[in-house]
Amino acid sequence: MSAESVLAGLDPEQRAVAEAVQGPVCVLAGAGTGKTRAITHRIAYATLTGVVTPQRVLAVTFTTRAAGELRGRLRALGAPGVQARTFHAAALRQLTYFWPRVIGGEPPKIIDSKIGLVADAARACRLSFGRTELRDVAGEIEWAKVTQHRPEDYAAALARAGRRPPADVVDVARVYAMYEQLRRERNLLDFEGMLELTAAVLTEHREVANQVREQYRYFVVDEFQDVNPLQKMLLDTWLGDRDDLCVVGDPNQTIYSFTGASPSHLLDFTREHPDATVVRLVRDYRSTPQVVRLANGVIGAARGGTRHKLELVAQRPDGPDPVFNEYDDEVAEADDAARRARKLVDEGVPAREIAILFRINAQSQTYEAALAAAGVPYVLRGAERFFERPEVREAVVRLRGAARAGADAETDGTGLILTVRHVLSGAGFSDQPPEGAGAARARWESLAALAQLAEDMAAEDPKAGLAEFVAELEERAAAQHAPPLEGVTLASLHAAKGLEWDAVFLVGLAEGTLPIVYAETPEQVEEERRLLYVGVTRARVHLTLSWALSRSPGGARRRRPSRFLDGLTGKTATHTPAPLDRAKRRAAKGPQPCRVCGRPLTAAVERKLGRCEDCPSEINEELLLALREWRAGVAADQKIPAYVVFTDATLQAIAEHAPESMEELARIPGVGKVKLDRYGETVLSLCGA
Repeated sequence: MSAESVLAGLDPEQRAVAEAVQGPVCVLAGAGTGKTRAITHRIAYATLTGVVTPQRVLAVTFTTRAAGELRGRLRALGAPGVQARTFHAAALRQLTYFWPRVIGGEPPKIIDSKIGLVADAARACRLSFGRTELRDVAGEIEWAKVTQHRPEDYAAALARAGRRPPADVVDVARVYAMYEQLRRERNLLDFEGMLELTAAVLTEHREVANQVREQYRYFVVDEFQDVNPLQKMLLDTWLGDRDDLCVVGDPNQTIYSFTGASPSHLLDFTREHPDATVVRLVRDYRSTPQVVRLANGVIGAARGGTRHKLELVAQRPDGPDPVFNEYDDEVAEADDAARRARKLVDEGVPAREIAILFRINAQSQTYEAALAAAGVPYVLRGAERFFERPEVREAVVRLRGAARAGADAETDGTGLILTVRHVLSGAGFSDQPPEGAGAARARWESLAALAQLAEDMAAEDPKAGLAEFVAELEERAAAQHAPPLEGVTLASLHAAKGLEWDAVFLVGLAEGTLPIVYAETPEQVEEERRLLYVGVTRARVHLTLSWALSRSPGGARRRRPSRFLDGLTGKTATHTPAPLDRAKRRAAKGPQPCRVCGRPLTAAVERKLGRCEDCPSEINEELLLALREWRAGVAADQKIPAYVVFTDATLQAIAEHAPESMEELARIPGVGKVKLDRYGETVLSLCGA
């Protein structure tokens, strides 16, 4: 790529970011304004113009998934050598490298979770904590460490912060002190200690600091509003007396202050760097004007204010107005959300492009049951990691072995798809999903996600082979970048940050839940408002906001809508839908209903058709015959089984729907991106489109 081509396609503000190749630079980027695009193009432009070599750049993010996305985009822009890591990953890499030289001896073991050690510390203090209390105390110790408070000054720090402890403050301080004692005795290091120790090594050993600063001369930090004092200390240590730093963030999306994060580092950046270039990104490319208008209304009512107001300017065409719904109880609210999700899926919105977002994880169960009863598959965000599932680990091992054995088929893209499917068949994958729900279906869906990923990779690069596919899987596993699973996403508002969907349901928007009941100070209430803002800005097109007047059916209707909705709801639509048969609710994914008679569909063929096999249909028999003849010819030419082109059920579904556009064809189950690109135009011509 040329330097000028990197700038092509950027809007004026994004281009200003890209051309500001020398720091300090502060990018205030609103939701959906293309901040990742801006900073990756800035890095690529700087490397292509010779300002810095890729190996001297360190881009810091907050999640391994975001770091993986950065690396992928930078490779595509011609800057493959850039290091994109989380604070913890960068610190661990440096600490591991320098440990033998400056410390010596057995390096400490890094602990992934504090809970086990906190439990040991509590027992040593003769305290009995339940699982929830242990988790909360572990979070409290983490807050104390990132804000640089020791056990002896924990109580005073708590009082200054106006923070409520999860247990008696004296008990928490005792457990914190014992936790630190046990950690040292057992030669363990937690993530906070790792950051602190890395900063100490650089501070106390000038030769180490010089080497690190020689290696990394150019810094970019994303989500800077979420930086905590410990991370800021490490960043300052990396920088030394230099200022080649670009920070990116949105003060309106500060939702992690309970963990020690502070937007002050972002808001005070120009005070620390008076000569900084400041660029504001406000053009929202994600959401419709209707969603953007509501988002601006939510954050525009913020009290106390932030120094930098970012009012989004919509760039997309008009869409539907946000919907506000009030219900008698939470069960009715969940049932209607499930019905609306079902309707969106029937209208062609993929289930993976729909999300139901709530304030606390405990709200999830009601929506799981409602979606199951409505026959809508769902995915719990924050549940078991995709690449840690047994079937996925087995599949990756099989694929890795096949790659070493040279199992690639020598064809154009189709070879990769066929090879991956053949290898996955050894792990139990088949062209049709198993009937019903449960573990077998969940296993099949995991393997189907890998098969779909192979199709997507073949579409992007027809020359890609199995070795490249395995490398992609290993990089995704390292970054915990799972392929999308087909199902409505259920997630908390905190877990949804950084994601987006075509349709979003924001549920449980009642006083006591949002803002949460324990948000007492003005600062805590404003953070709850920002949570709602984050939720609203996750939606691209469809947005529904709802609340219930009571928790259970028949309960006293004492709740009221969230104060954050005051003046925003317009005309409230009150729904009292006919109650579902509660006995039909199940905790697992329920079957899809027939679009003709409504009976649950259990057979794989029926699910693909969207109806019972014996229900009436308006199939075009001539079209079905023409599709079968065409498929036979393609299969013969490519020397592949006919079902690899399209299954019988998919052909029958095409003949029933007779799609008239690529969009309509893409909505039919079994027509993925690769098949759409490869066969779409021919199929549409057979349909008379």
